[in-house]
Amino acid sequence: MNLHTPSRRSILGTAGATATVIGWNATTGSWAWAADTDRRPGDRVVPVPDLDGTLTTDTSQFGSYSHDFGRLVTGTVPWAVLTPGSVRDISEMICYARANTLKLAVSGRSGTGGDLESHSCYGQAAVPSGIAVNARGMSRILSTGSDSITVEAGATFAEITDHLLPRGRTLPALPDYLRLSVGGVLSVGGIGLTMGTQGLIADTVKSLVVVTGTGEVVTTSPSRRPELFRTALAGGGQVGIIVQVTLRTVPAAERATVFSLFYDNLADFMKDSEVLLADHRFQMQGGEMVRRPDDSGWRYKIEAVATYSGGRVPDRDQLLRGLGDLRAEALIEDYTLRDYLFRVDDDEAYLKDAGYWTQPKPWLSLFLPRSSAARFLRLAEGELTPDSLGGGALLSYPYLTSNVTAPMAVQPNDRVGYLFDLLRFPHPGTSAADIDRMVQQNRWLYDRAVEMGAKRYLFGAVPNLTTDDWRRHFGTFYSTLSKAKQSFDPGNVLTPGQGFFG
Repeated sequence: MNLHTPSRRSILGTAGATATVIGWNATTGSWAWAADTDRRPGDRVVPVPDLDGTLTTDTSQFGSYSHDFGRLVTGTVPWAVLTPGSVRDISEMICYARANTLKLAVSGRSGTGGDLESHSCYGQAAVPSGIAVNARGMSRILSTGSDSITVEAGATFAEITDHLLPRGRTLPALPDYLRLSVGGVLSVGGIGLTMGTQGLIADTVKSLVVVTGTGEVVTTSPSRRPELFRTALAGGGQVGIIVQVTLRTVPAAERATVFSLFYDNLADFMKDSEVLLADHRFQMQGGEMVRRPDDSGWRYKIEAVATYSGGRVPDRDQLLRGLGDLRAEALIEDYTLRDYLFRVDDDEAYLKDAGYWTQPKPWLSLFLPRSSAARFLRLAEGELTPDSLGGGALLSYPYLTSNVTAPMAVQPNDRVGYLFDLLRFPHPGTSAADIDRMVQQNRWLYDRAVEMGAKRYLFGAVPNLTTDDWRRHFGTFYSTLSKAKQSFDPGNVLTPGQGFFG
């Protein structure tokens, strides 16, 4: 079936059922069927609205909804899945959920091939006993302007990139893994190697169309309904469902020269990282904690990317001037821009072939203040072993906090921040007890980071967060988000898995 042009209303029932779902039985708290012999005369059945897409209640089809990318939480099977055929479908089902005290959340359906799933890590997009919205039902590229592109929120950054590059354009900020949905990424902010120059992906948005928790369809921007714009971006899906996005575009280079620079100590790594951040000599910049060649401990790597077109090949000596890396170990490689942007696809293929991809993933993402970044990274060096990462990585690199303008993506109180992105892929066969120790270690690291002035990126697995924890995280913006929640989702229908409000 073509998800973009459903021909008629369709409500799909349980496997083998001879009857059609006709509505929600508010008396029994279950779906009502046309041929349900158990329904009593006094039961109050609320008819399902006419839809352009499909509402499926066959839980036998919900295997990929029973977990998310992190695979750390269970019991998340929804009671129904909406594959929308229109914005109206989403509005109607939000109103329906609100009227029947049901919850609703979007599942980004990110990934490749048949491995589509929510790419939340700790149940943030889960809606057990509620209605999940399949984002792939609305994933079209709608229009392409001279300096912008408008897409439905279920479109992936991979689809957008492949649409733009032949036109000589690209997005100014991209995630490292392009197979993620636009709406899902923007709901948490969006990080990537362009943070140093562009901020978060959310900072490149020109406008949004959002369906609020009251079912209202709103076009919003920094100057139009700004209170909704500011809380929909990086707001964890609390005030509405993003259904359409207009993003800035910029001219695309043709090629990328990638410099991998190694450092035996943290101080030299941070010094050079901040030099490169300050003088903007590279278009993309990352960093990573890696093992020494003899496996005797940790060292650091800068990944710096210079992009170019035609014959204007970057002067490598000039780009590397004044840096204190282990120059004899430097690795310099040249790629087409597309090959570099899609670089994580090869990692994904390896992780799937080796059995890592379906492992539980206790990830942890933090924004560290420059003033305590070295202290925290040294603490992490002592805590983490190669088995702590498995097939994964620990990314860390600086960025200017002033480039992050989305207020819900709260930042440490420092001019320079350091991303700390612990991307664990535990070895196949790792015990449940060891996975749990990693999750608890995340909490310990999180608490130490907060003591040092850090903030969370709204992704990853930090257990037992309380309302007080979230108040401390958001600071003065907690009141802003709370008021927006009351205004735009007064029935508390949307995205319960974040748990911001208890």
